[in-house]
Amino acid sequence: MNETFRRVVTGLNDNGKSCVTIDGPPGKWIDEAAGGLFSLWQSENSVRPKESEDAAENRLVLNPPKGGSRVMFFTLPPIPEDTPRDMLEAATAHAFDQIDATGNRVDTSRHPAMHQTDTIDYVVVLSGEVKLMLDEDIVELKPFDVVVQRATNHAWFAMNGKPALMAAILIDADVDRS
Repeated sequence: MNETFRRVVTGLNDNGKSCVTIDGPPGKWIDEAAGGLFSLWQSENSVRPKESEDAAENRLVLNPPKGGSRVMFFTLPPIPEDTPRDMLEAATAHAFDQIDATGNRVDTSRHPAMHQTDTIDYVVVLSGEVKLMLDEDIVELKPFDVVVQRATNHAWFAMNGKPALMAAILIDADVDRS
């Protein structure tokens, strides 16, 4: 699936002129039968337009660095509702381990996929239908719905037995949980 995603990254050439520095697929991805996460870009708190390094080729992690951001696509596979909880727990633990996010699973009592980050996220449903589960609410989403996820415990699920594709921008935030 990574071949269907195209990134165009701009920068400055040696003469200080704007140019395309990258035109191609995501820098890193985890593309498994259980779903995928595709890194399009990640940044620290500064922009260096002359830098030629592909920032999406760093190790794929969920949490942006302090003052940084992540831009990614992610896919949600359909999961049968009768899937045993222990199987969901094992698959979710493995997935979060792969992206250095085991510590983001702070309260999984409602569902093994629940997690939270210290970020503000802008998430757009691109295709499919999605269920957003929060501690006390469930919201059904359709293509082009946007969620502003403000450092709260949540999980995403594809609905109606079909996969879903989403785009997400995660921005590090100074979270006040009081």
